[in-house]
Amino acid sequence: MKMNATQLYLVMRFITSLANSTMFTTYAIFYIATLGLSPLELLIVGTVLELTVVLFEGVTGVVADTYSRRLSMIIGMFVLGTGFALQGMVGPLQEMLPTLPVLGWVLLAQVFFGVGHTFVSGADTAWIADEVGEKGLGSLFIRAKRASLMATLAGIGLSVGLSTLGTQLPYFVGGLMYAALGVFLILFMKETGFVTRERQKDSTQWQEMKTTWLSGVKVVRSQRILLLILIVTLFSGAASEGYDRLREAHLIADVGFPGTVPFSMAVWFGVIAALTAFLGLIAVKVTEKRLDVNNERTVMVGMFVLTSLRIVLLLAFALAPSFWWALCSLLLIGVLDAISSPLYDTWLNLNIPSSVRATVLSMLSQSNALGQTAGGPVVGWVGSRVSIRASLIVAAVLLSPIVYVYGKAMRKQ
Repeated sequence: MKMNATQLYLVMRFITSLANSTMFTTYAIFYIATLGLSPLELLIVGTVLELTVVLFEGVTGVVADTYSRRLSMIIGMFVLGTGFALQGMVGPLQEMLPTLPVLGWVLLAQVFFGVGHTFVSGADTAWIADEVGEKGLGSLFIRAKRASLMATLAGIGLSVGLSTLGTQLPYFVGGLMYAALGVFLILFMKETGFVTRERQKDSTQWQEMKTTWLSGVKVVRSQRILLLILIVTLFSGAASEGYDRLREAHLIADVGFPGTVPFSMAVWFGVIAALTAFLGLIAVKVTEKRLDVNNERTVMVGMFVLTSLRIVLLLAFALAPSFWWALCSLLLIGVLDAISSPLYDTWLNLNIPSSVRATVLSMLSQSNALGQTAGGPVVGWVGSRVSIRASLIVAAVLLSPIVYVYGKAMRKQ
């Protein structure tokens, strides 16, 4: 079977989104209801994950730029699959070994998640940008987002079904999907656009990797727009950690589900995820038709408006007086995320040279992880000492500097 780079990229995005949706639609039930993790423990889990990313992101990005984006992605898929499968083993092991340190096992799985993510992060978009060129990247990222959302819809039903059989099963099945994707990439992935860096005479592998990393640093320091992007990733990481880790806990502990609709917790999370994906699919389709997503000015204005709206909606979610208010806020935030993701990816790749693209993307991911590592414990502390609502308000405040940065970037253009 022959498959071009665009088709393979779309398949890869579909499968990873299917696996992620299968695992994360009902993960809160596993973490909160089954394992009994507290808000602070949930943030510790996220902090360990992001700290792992901070430590490994730079090295793995350099590997992708120095040797092979394809190799880096394949390694990442297998490491991720191992980590997710480990996570899925917590429930059965806890039954067999009641004294098992559950939090410690979960944290071990986060290390695998983080290392696997760093091998894929940066390498995937650097690979596809080299294979198809930069001209139509915006349109391709929009198509990939649509494929991801369709996979998300499929994964939601699978997640709810598996969760009713065992709350740990979605993680185990998701891990198998990632491992299968690794095998798929070995069989069908080609790498024709990547040019291996010319090695200096008598240089070692570590010296070559150091040269690549220093080249990436030089590019970031020499381009003001990349420094601005670095600030964006830092604050967006700090803000996202609170929302990503505590939104389900906010629904469960603060808001509550309506007694008038006799859905189980798993079904409610499935319904919310399905509605979010469906509305996101519509929003991405409209964006694709109405906006020139390959135009950098259009992308910048879009990111400014979307981030401003996200702050307002995050505050609305944090202060929601009822379930339906919280639900509307959640759905609208999901729509904004669906549109923002391909625009942000386009903005990044239009401003990074191909020779160090994976390295610079990894640096930006590292900045995001650093923001989450620094901001996560603070947001978690607020949640434990004050309330989860207060944590979400802090997350909204942490987004505000990004609006200023986007405005400054637009004026510079």
